[in-house]
Amino acid sequence: MNINGIGTAGYPAWQGARRTQQNAAGKSFAAQVNNVAGTPKVYNIFSDEDMIWTGGNGTGLSYYLKYAEDSTEDDPTIIAKGVDENGDEFEKTIHINEVNPKSATVVEMRALEAHMGVKKLGGFTSLPMEAGAMGLNDRTDFMDMFQKQIGDMKLLSQKKTAAYYQYSMQAYWDFMNKK
Repeated sequence: MNINGIGTAGYPAWQGARRTQQNAAGKSFAAQVNNVAGTPKVYNIFSDEDMIWTGGNGTGLSYYLKYAEDSTEDDPTIIAKGVDENGDEFEKTIHINEVNPKSATVVEMRALEAHMGVKKLGGFTSLPMEAGAMGLNDRTDFMDMFQKQIGDMKLLSQKKTAAYYQYSMQAYWDFMNKK
């Protein structure tokens, strides 16, 4: 199917339609618009020698991670401090051994990623793209998210990207199996 010559340039009209439909599933149009329009985009990128990660995502959530003063090898503990998607400041303590990738927040997974030193695609993240739409307290099954991302990449014939997400997912499975 081609629309207004788009298909003739090598871009089939259906190419991006499936992802949009999946991301919007179960949400009314008004809820989607209110979520995007009503969310302040605040980015505070910090940099300090003892930080192990700093950044944010598309919701406006921005924060940094550093090891807590009482962190030990047996109980690695990370402090997350920043601004949530509503512009409110937060500070959370994350005990790495308690992180469960099958029910985690994006902040917990970033802490786990930084602690484990998981190789990052393009230098940014080892987490699936959907993590970029999560708020501070949103919990999800990241292992299911990885499976979906791998399936999407295979469907799009993105074999290298699918292999990368497979590698990342395996790193988190290995972490869970060590518990």
